[in-house]
Parts: sequence; structure tokens; C-alpha cells
Amino acid sequence: MMKVQQVIDEILNQFGGIKFEQTCDQLMSGSPDTEVTGIATTFMATVEVINQAIEQGANLIITHEPTYYTGRDTTEWLSDDPVYLQKKQLIDDHNIAIWRFHDHMHAAPTDLIYDGLIKEIGWKDYLIEGQQYPHSYEIPEMSLVELSNFFKEKLDMQVIQIVGSPETKCRRVGILVGGGSLGLGTEEMPMTLMREKNLDVMVCGDIIEWTLTPYVRDAAALGMNKAMLVLGHERSEEAGMKYMAEWLAPMLDGVPVHFIDCKEPFTYL
Repeated sequence: MMKVQQVIDEILNQFGGIKFEQTCDQLMSGSPDTEVTGIATTFMATVEVINQAIEQGANLIITHEPTYYTGRDTTEWLSDDPVYLQKKQLIDDHNIAIWRFHDHMHAAPTDLIYDGLIKEIGWKDYLIEGQQYPHSYEIPEMSLVELSNFFKEKLDMQVIQIVGSPETKCRRVGILVGGGSLGLGTEEMPMTLMREKNLDVMVCGDIIEWTLTPYVRDAAALGMNKAMLVLGHERSEEAGMKYMAEWLAPMLDGVPVHFIDCKEPFTYL
């Protein structure tokens, strides 16, 4: 039986042994010496996900995003917060270890979150030659409403936000998962990418309403064939954690590995 730290080391060593000195990829709960009975991969270790992991007999949750509501999972501000205290009690009562796998996941030889999304939607063969990150694809032409329906089906979504005409012709498509559409420190990057790659539509995770959103809106108003489709952070990245369960299981010594879908966080009325 493998211990928590052995699982972590096996994952990091599999991808070139890259180990950042400054990273959010930390053990958020539990002991590195705990023997692992089962593993759950997920976008975020919410209370619902933790309960499902307990039901499945998993005592190690590998989460892509924070457990405690801030990017670095700091808890000093939560010392007397009832939500934090009850969630921590649940984790402690069941001896759950939670390891965050974020920075190293995006920094692998190929971004493992993108790999999972592209596997889920089946666009591997549509990647424009020479393109890596940011990802640009040339797909069979369809309208924006058809593309929206495609993502709804593939990612189990009820509602997708769009900018531009539903009849926009979509052939050259860019994808910026998670916070990628915020520019990743370069605010103008998404707009520059649309221009340089002559993209018809950008598929986004997070959005800011004063950057890419009005750029696409203005382009459409000027009669240009431009549009935007918003998946949200969770739906654009969850497939990467689903894919992780597939590639992780063969690396371990018979430890059961399950994917738990964190689900879209919003209910629409």
C-alpha cells in the first residue's frame, strides 16, 4: 500500500520531476505518512465532494483548486469561521488527506488540464499546426449556437453565455481555460491572440467585462465575424481532473482512483 507522499512524488516525478519552490501545490490536510486506501480527483474539494470521497472509501483527495476559499489556502482569517470549522471537522473526523495539484499540473510538458478538456471534446486533430499554448483550433464550420450546444452536451451544461450573434460562423476557435482569458498577467493577451490568429470565436473560462468581452462586442457591432463563448472556470477545467483519474491509476500499486465531478457551481433561475 502506498503512502500519501509516495503518491505525490510519483506524480511529480512522472512529469520531469519539476518541483517549484514557491507553489500552491501543498498538502492541505492529513499526514504524508498516511496509507492511501483510495484516491479521488476533482476540480475542488467541496463538502459534497468530500462526502462522496468518504462514501467511496477514498482518503486522499487530489484537488486542482483551493479547499479554503483563497488562492493560497490561507486559514488565519478563518480561525473562528463556522463554515471552515465544520468543514475541517469533517475532513479530520474521516482522516482525509487533501493535496492540491495546480501549478505543476499546468507546467507539465503538456498542460494536463488542456489535455483533459481536448480529450473530452475530441478536438485533438483540429489543433492548428504549431500551436500549443494558447490553444487555437480549426474545426468544421458551424454557427455559434451550434458550437454552444456542442459544449453544453460535452460538458453537461444548461446555460452558456455568449457575446456576438448566435449565427456567427465559427471555424477558427481559441480556447483559454480557467483564468487564461484574464490574460495571465498580460491583460491584452486574449485580444491580441484573437487578432494574430484571426480567430472567429474565443471559448473562455473566467471573464472580465472590460477586456475581451467589450472587444468582441465591439467587433461584432462593427460587422466583424467575432464571438465569445463563456464556459466558466470550473466547467472549462474539470475535464482535466477527470482525465487525471485515467492516467493516474496505472501509475499506482493497485490503489483505487475515482473522479468526482465538482459540478457547475451555479443554479440558473
